Amino acid sequence: MTDGAFCSDCFSSARRIISPCCDRCGTPLVNETYGGARKICVSCQLKPPVWRQGRAAFVYDDWSRRMILPLKYSDRTENAAVLSREMGRAGIALLDQATVLVPVPMYRGKLWRRRYNQAALLAHGLARRSKVPALLDGLERKRATRALARLSPKERYAEIADTIVVRPGREKRIAGQAVLLVDDVLTTGATASVCADALLKAGALSVDILVAARTGKGDERDVPYPEE
Repeated sequence: MTDGAFCSDCFSSARRIISPCCDRCGTPLVNETYGGARKICVSCQLKPPVWRQGRAAFVYDDWSRRMILPLKYSDRTENAAVLSREMGRAGIALLDQATVLVPVPMYRGKLWRRRYNQAALLAHGLARRSKVPALLDGLERKRATRALARLSPKERYAEIADTIVVRPGREKRIAGQAVLLVDDVLTTGATASVCADALLKAGALSVDILVAARTGKGDERDVPYPEE
């Protein structure tokens, strides 16, 4: 990557998620028949997510990790501009429907140590490009949780349940809005589910999700640091 753009080698290595993909969670589909007429994967048919629609720019693999992990852990905040641009392309239909962007929140202790929330940087980049306003402090984490990366889907949800709420005083900015929840990586969807549930309880008209990268179904525990 040079000057915020992909070189030809990087471009050819990136695994963008394009159609066909699941309309609910954004996971790539082998072909159109796997999603049926509604373009929904089997997992989402059996257990529909809390949110309405979901999209991701990239498959979460070695290439996208080289963009996302330095952004999260090594102060490579310039990567947010590149990722948010590609997210905007992948999620153009969701952005057209959204009235406010809300990032997945970071617990204040971790935010103090890291100095920034990568999801907020992505939401800010999307807002600048799409002109959809961002409510960067719309959600908050009430307490710290264990790292979720090596937990099972059930363990993840149990760990994070009831820890994310709409920040007091932001309810009026959420009620009646078509919210687009923004994060870096979607794995099991535990964090996104808790966020979406909090937004809907606060009166959001709808909640969709847009992320930089999406893990493949079944490999959530085989990739490093996919979700906190």
